[in-house]
Amino acid sequence: MMTVLDKLVALRQSMCREGVVAYIIPGTDPHASEYMAPHWAEMTWISGFLGESGTAVITLDKALLWTDSRYYLQAEAELQGSTFTLMRESDIDCPSIPMWLCANLHDGAVGVNPEMYSVNAFNSLKHDLEDGGLVLHSVDLIAPLWTEDRPAIPDSVLYEYEERFAGESVASKLQRVREAMEERRTDALIIAELDEIGWLYNVRGKDVDYTPCVIAYAVVEQQCATLFIASDKLDQAARAYLSRIGVEVRDYEAIYDYLHTLTAHGVLYDGARVNEALYEAINPSIARRVNATPSPVQVMMSMKNEVEIAGERTAMLTDAVALERFFYWLETEAMLSPQTEITLADKLQSFRRMGANYTDDSFCTIPGWNGNGAIVHYHATPEGCAAIEGNGVLLLDSGGQYLDGTTDITRTVWIGDAAAIPAALKRDFTLVLKGHIALAKARFPRGTRGNQLDVLAHQYMWAEGITYGHGTGHGVGHFMGCHEGPANIRTDNNTNPIRLGNVFSDEPGIYRAGKWGIRTENLMVTRRVEQALPETTGEDYYEFETLTLCHYDTRLIDLTLLTEDERQWINAYHERVLTAVAPLLDKEVAAWLRMKCAAL
Repeated sequence: MMTVLDKLVALRQSMCREGVVAYIIPGTDPHASEYMAPHWAEMTWISGFLGESGTAVITLDKALLWTDSRYYLQAEAELQGSTFTLMRESDIDCPSIPMWLCANLHDGAVGVNPEMYSVNAFNSLKHDLEDGGLVLHSVDLIAPLWTEDRPAIPDSVLYEYEERFAGESVASKLQRVREAMEERRTDALIIAELDEIGWLYNVRGKDVDYTPCVIAYAVVEQQCATLFIASDKLDQAARAYLSRIGVEVRDYEAIYDYLHTLTAHGVLYDGARVNEALYEAINPSIARRVNATPSPVQVMMSMKNEVEIAGERTAMLTDAVALERFFYWLETEAMLSPQTEITLADKLQSFRRMGANYTDDSFCTIPGWNGNGAIVHYHATPEGCAAIEGNGVLLLDSGGQYLDGTTDITRTVWIGDAAAIPAALKRDFTLVLKGHIALAKARFPRGTRGNQLDVLAHQYMWAEGITYGHGTGHGVGHFMGCHEGPANIRTDNNTNPIRLGNVFSDEPGIYRAGKWGIRTENLMVTRRVEQALPETTGEDYYEFETLTLCHYDTRLIDLTLLTEDERQWINAYHERVLTAVAPLLDKEVAAWLRMKCAAL
């Protein structure tokens, strides 16, 4: 087995042969995936760093690793003895990778594996390096070195996602995509993102953690549609399905030769998701190359149809039963035996597994006890998780994948003696809840962007000098990725408007380091305003329908901070929860839920 030092020596020898003075290895894959298969963990292989976010930079005499503040302690431990220098990218004085390279290297070529960079990221890096006299060079130096112990590309079998769940045939989707291609005067579309391929061809798989995707590429042309996929991922049923929907099958790696001989008049691609290697493979005689970011497929996928929305409602109800059973157990039985953050996460998953059409969690459950809840995207491990002891507050962020839809919910609950709840905690919880309600109640004209609504969730915290560092709302897929574009709700200026059928999270929060984290999250779908507005200037108006069904811990509410309108909203929401969920629960749990949903 090669050590990190051995790997650095071998890589530098390859760099010298290739004539590059630096090599950048990001923690990405060729499909812009949120959850990456181990086969593509090149950054981890070269550095030994196991964090989910990081980029390694190797020069002929230095090795550096950039990562954010979530991973500083982990990186310090895992990089010991490796000769890597930790670059703390969250620190204000930490230079970016291009800035560091331009300051420390005066000329020469910088190498990257073009499969690991989107077209947009590659061009941005190229531009930044040119300012310092450096040239960006496409070359894969890792594959020839990482041979003996490299994990294979996952080989789960593709399966059909039935139209009764998808709500639209592949033929209909292809027609809409081809119309979008015509609008952009192109006759070929390259798709690399796995979510988009799954949506377009109504297929799913088990290649990716928490997301029912299958690893493949796709090319859609006016007269044909092709799926590039490893042959061992297709059993007889999969081949018959793809043949039935008219999709041609080619080998996964064959896409490069296919693009090189493509005879289209114009090629459409999403520069944020199609990797540079695919772009470089396109037939050089094709002059018209249109960078559509986001791709038309992503926009269509985000606008859930009525079948998908109905499925989301079903998934939310199934999830609600699991959640309310869990919270009942947590309050009445859990503390009779020792519990940790991990045992709580495992117990919640056991309740979800009882639900119809459950396949997996939609992400790794985040159970943050007291101060751990203040660590955004905290990851509990069996070795280092907290024991649940005494009085305290639990932030629980979790979700499920169901054939009907994808769920994502955060609840903050008190464990222990309610008389011991600090007044400051109640204030924080209520400020978060007020922002959560304000966003859920929003009405807005068609064309509104997420950043124009984000202030609704922040306003009560900002008035007190409090904020949070994550987005307020992300898009959610349908039995697909828990995080989906192109629109979102956050302070950043995303130019993509909120569209009908978009499903978003609504999750403001407050985080007190070492004390507690407060986050309240529901999912909601965008719809036209149902009730006629008394006066209007003629625009279409949209609003959100809250999909999630689960009670709030009202013991944590400071009632003096609520308006009458907010009080009524909570009461109406709890009545919805009780009406929908209680009939599906055992008698004891239903009685407990009635108490939890009692009117304020």
